[in-house]
Amino acid sequence: MNKELIEELRRQSLQNRPLSKWFDDAKLGIFIHWGVFSIPAWAPFGDDYQTLIKRKGYRYQLAHNPYAEWYLNTMKITGSPTCRHHIEKYGEDFSYYDFVPQFEREAAKINPGAWAELFAKAGARYVVMVTKHHDGYTLWPTAYENPRRTGLHSERDFVKEVTEAVRTAGLKMGLYYSGGLDWTFKKTAISDPYTFLTNTPQEDEYVTYATNHFRELIDWYKPSVLWNDIRWPQDPNLTDLFSYYYSVVPDGVINDRWSQTTYPENRIMRSIINTVAWFRAKHASGEHNPPPIHCDYITPEYRVLDQISAKKWEACRGLGTSFGYNMNEPDDNLLTAEELIHSFADIVSKNGNLLINVGPMADGTIPDAQRDRLMGLGAWLAVNGDAIYNTRPWVTAEDKTRDGKGVRFTQKDEALYAIILGPITDPEITIESLRCAPNTKIHLLGEKKPLHWRQDGSGLTILLPEALPDAPAYSFKMAPRPER
Repeated sequence: MNKELIEELRRQSLQNRPLSKWFDDAKLGIFIHWGVFSIPAWAPFGDDYQTLIKRKGYRYQLAHNPYAEWYLNTMKITGSPTCRHHIEKYGEDFSYYDFVPQFEREAAKINPGAWAELFAKAGARYVVMVTKHHDGYTLWPTAYENPRRTGLHSERDFVKEVTEAVRTAGLKMGLYYSGGLDWTFKKTAISDPYTFLTNTPQEDEYVTYATNHFRELIDWYKPSVLWNDIRWPQDPNLTDLFSYYYSVVPDGVINDRWSQTTYPENRIMRSIINTVAWFRAKHASGEHNPPPIHCDYITPEYRVLDQISAKKWEACRGLGTSFGYNMNEPDDNLLTAEELIHSFADIVSKNGNLLINVGPMADGTIPDAQRDRLMGLGAWLAVNGDAIYNTRPWVTAEDKTRDGKGVRFTQKDEALYAIILGPITDPEITIESLRCAPNTKIHLLGEKKPLHWRQDGSGLTILLPEALPDAPAYSFKMAPRPER
């Protein structure tokens, strides 16, 4: 059997692999962006990056990048707000990597157990931790030294400590690694779509380095989620890495950011790429990477899908407009607990998970504003979790009440859940286009007694309890499940 046929059979085997049930059931994960970038902890704030691209274009977005974890790149763009901030505060001769000793001193104060306790209270079922971001610094004491810059790994094994704390709290643990960008290998500033697409290191030295890191992460920590970022080099052995991962973690899942397309580096290609990107920014939305050879789910960023997806997906975003902690971002720029809950219900109704990010300070402190949002979500899930966990999409994701409130549907076993995006102040509520069988029982989650209801024309009217508690959203369980 020739090598090409073996490779094709291996790809088909990966593509036919079913999604692990635990991931489909989990619905909520916590992303952790914490690293050297948590020392400068600065970016301009305002719109999220998708909105910036749509309104101002890629060049403007990259020069005004709201992602604090991109500090090293943005400070290299002459005239950018981050560049000006860095010179004013630290001086022209202060390198980004001069932050490393300060980070290592502050990071010694981290309390992984407190993180894990907060994530469990927020209702998360899994965690994904950044182990190496684009700056190249690893949060574990890797045996594979960076060949371009020494000393870019922690002596303390933060990945191990957080992994153990998360698993002790009963949650699954996943690991993020930036395979598509490493600014110790590619030092040119990313200032437009062309420099973004050609910034992935393609040298054999980098492929070996990054692959060794991934295998080390798999061997040492056995992550339930393998979360690569951006892209992957033109490595013909990528299926070997995937097969190895599944052999070590049989119920593991792999995200979609493993595209391997390369682009010629010349002026003509730069003009073509930038022109196409400009058109897409004005007339389309979302990511445009070609599909990888395999993935278990897709990961739209600061974007949600507008309908039910047959392919499992995971929306990832920060509570504000940055993943890394941004001391320059005011608290009122973060999602409110109500906005977070409404978005989460919408995502789940369309076959998605939410990977909501926390950006701890360098000493491991999670700011109060971020904690408050997570605790608000956790309090809502403590009452309404039955309408979220272990559910699947219904025949339609959404509807409206007669007075215009949004409704999101999920289903489980023989029940349908209708989540009304509140608040509700009226004594009754009517969901349009929903009909129940005469023997249907309807419960408001959190209340023991079934509710009275009636068919009202084409809609379903539910009489609400007199003492309806204040909540950002209300979940109604209907069994048997309506057909439509």
